[in-house]
Amino acid sequence: MAYTDIDKPSDYFNTKLYTGNGSTQSITGVGFKPDWVWLKHRDGAQDNNLFDAVRGVTKYIESNTNDAEATDVNRLTSFNTDGFTLGNEAVVNGNYNLYVSWNWLGANGTASNTDGSITSTVSANTTSGFSIVSWTGTGTNPSTIGHGLGTAPSCIILKNRDASGGIGDWYVGHDGIGWTDRLKLNTTGSTASSSTLWNNTAPTSSVFTISSALNFSGDNTIAYCFAPKKGFSAMGQYTGNGSTDGPFIYTGFKPSFLLIKRTDSAYHWYIHDNKRNPFNVMDKELYPSQVNAEGTAVTKDFLSNGVKIRGTQVSQNASGGSYIYMAFAENPFVTSTGIPTCAR
Repeated sequence: MAYTDIDKPSDYFNTKLYTGNGSTQSITGVGFKPDWVWLKHRDGAQDNNLFDAVRGVTKYIESNTNDAEATDVNRLTSFNTDGFTLGNEAVVNGNYNLYVSWNWLGANGTASNTDGSITSTVSANTTSGFSIVSWTGTGTNPSTIGHGLGTAPSCIILKNRDASGGIGDWYVGHDGIGWTDRLKLNTTGSTASSSTLWNNTAPTSSVFTISSALNFSGDNTIAYCFAPKKGFSAMGQYTGNGSTDGPFIYTGFKPSFLLIKRTDSAYHWYIHDNKRNPFNVMDKELYPSQVNAEGTAVTKDFLSNGVKIRGTQVSQNASGGSYIYMAFAENPFVTSTGIPTCAR
């Protein structure tokens, strides 16, 4: 019986490192035409810049702020068959600066989705369980939005594109905290009870539910939706033990990317990947909620079937602490032919 439909995860998600040139340049080697590109300056304090093909090139939003969407023709200027092209803006392409890009494949196109009470525009990859969803608010409470995945997402990251301040916060729903609660990607805050935000309703195979707090009339909103796929992606929660022999997170694959957040106390979001740390231990961190340059702190190992926490910092491994994660694969533990990757 097939374990995974994706034997080569880098066809759907890939991390690409590059060095800025202060002019214009095309970044190649992604392996596909990305629909969502997340860029971060590694050796300097700059905003996280997020671009997607549904909103269109040159339009950026920042995961560490609640600012409205802005346009800059000198940031990301095109999505290409093997990567993307950049202008000369130092946030994404400063001369000799080091950068990381995290890249996801959607549908390389959009479709109108009428599954929900609000019609959405969707770029959905049902194979990898990732979709980009855009809609215009109606003010109706509650409303449903079609996500196009064909299976229920376990994580949704959502932002009002037109608003700033509190209305412009990044709201995160996740199975690991339940759909009566929420986190904010742009803050270090812990989980907050918000039963009305998602209308106390978990996503279904076709729609997710929002209240008027996420559905301002006339405002454009974007959501990134993730459904777990065996051998490719995993979303869940774990409990820390405060030991250097920390918890093991089973994913069913060797991770290439890991996002972690403590949910019961105020700490950063953390991203690790296999390109900035090609070998264990994994200790290089970047922070979706901060402008900070790359740091090193909590150590962990990326194993053939999951993640082993090695550090004792309370941000990722406090005794009794609660955490959520999202991970994407470098290699599935068992391929579609039933052969373990270590035996190939």
